[in-house]
Amino acid sequence: MSFIRPEARAQLMRWREVLIGAALALLGLSWATGPGGLLGWVGWALILGGAALAVTGLRRMRFRQDGQGPGVVQVDEGQISYFGPLDGGAVAASELERLILDPTDHPACWVLEQPGIPALHIPVNAAGSDALFDAFGALPGLDTRRLLGHLDNKAPMPVVVWERRTARPPNYRLH
Repeated sequence: MSFIRPEARAQLMRWREVLIGAALALLGLSWATGPGGLLGWVGWALILGGAALAVTGLRRMRFRQDGQGPGVVQVDEGQISYFGPLDGGAVAASELERLILDPTDHPACWVLEQPGIPALHIPVNAAGSDALFDAFGALPGLDTRRLLGHLDNKAPMPVVVWERRTARPPNYRLH
């Protein structure tokens, strides 16, 4: 028997890193302003750690969807796998050439391109898709703020969010 409604539990889970970071920062603030001494220094460290966790949690929260989309995503040791109702596949994160956000699909999809295999289309709201945040964050040169901006803005056409080597002429912009 649960005392929390499923909708409230889902919202708490979505905000979990932000709430934990804020609680740590508040605990650190009480220690820093209270007794002082060594506990005060630990309090300042808790404030910094809690603030960092809250900021990271806000970014993850913006990336995290409801998980009610088609299919399941699994990220395991640098391999991104998608098991969908109609298709699926796997790509190695270290071998990715291009990451595209395609908002024209219903639901919107991440398109992961790796040389030699067909592009992998992963719905942004697939179950387990929140694990993609860390996998995408490990790509060299990826700007997570720009990625989240594209995810929020619902562009009218597919957007290349990241690519390893550019095949574009130098006068064409990436974003």
